Amino acid sequence: MLSEHRSLIVPALLVAVGIALAGLLVGQGFKASRSGDRFVTVKGLAEREVQADLAIWPISFVVTDNDLQSLQREIDHQRELIVGFLTKMGFERADISMPSPQIQDTRAEFYGSRDNAPQFRYRAQGVVTTRTQKVDLVRQAMEQTPSLVGQGIALTNQSWENPTEFLFTGLNAIKPEMIAQATLNARDAAEQFAHDSGSEVGRIRRASQGLFSIDERDRNSPELKVVRVVNTVEYFLED
Repeated sequence: MLSEHRSLIVPALLVAVGIALAGLLVGQGFKASRSGDRFVTVKGLAEREVQADLAIWPISFVVTDNDLQSLQREIDHQRELIVGFLTKMGFERADISMPSPQIQDTRAEFYGSRDNAPQFRYRAQGVVTTRTQKVDLVRQAMEQTPSLVGQGIALTNQSWENPTEFLFTGLNAIKPEMIAQATLNARDAAEQFAHDSGSEVGRIRRASQGLFSIDERDRNSPELKVVRVVNTVEYFLED
């Protein structure tokens, strides 16, 4: 009888030890899983003020006449005056272009009595465009455009169809430094969070780079740009 009891005790002990070991392993696995879930998500901002390195400056003007040939001669004359103004200011002739003018037959589009008909049948919208890297010179020349009015040129404000643009084309040159700065700022935010929670920052769990944006610094200084990027980084937290 005693031997029978002993034969039952040994398997029972083996089962108990097995259950205890299994429980220990499960507990350790759960602990490791929980520690893997401990992370913090932070964002790092990097921004830099830069000077535009390309300007596209259209000068728009209007010419009216009742004769198409006379209209074209006046368009050519005013173009020459504008080109002369630009070259005198210091721009290269190769940087100046003159697209075909837009000519409108006002009488063909007029519906009404002859007494109210437009004085001139033809109205031409001309543009002389300067594309240059001399951004500061563009700003200076824009202040001198009233002198063109004094020469009989009817300047128009075509801010919607032909806006003046100041562009920054050197983004690729500053991208690496800005990405590094954004990541460093994200790390600083993670370390502050870890300090407040009594933890330490571990390795990166996941990171994603945001899109770069280029905006005007303000409306009065369109040649000054602010470049921004925001990186999102997840760091593991350690005890």
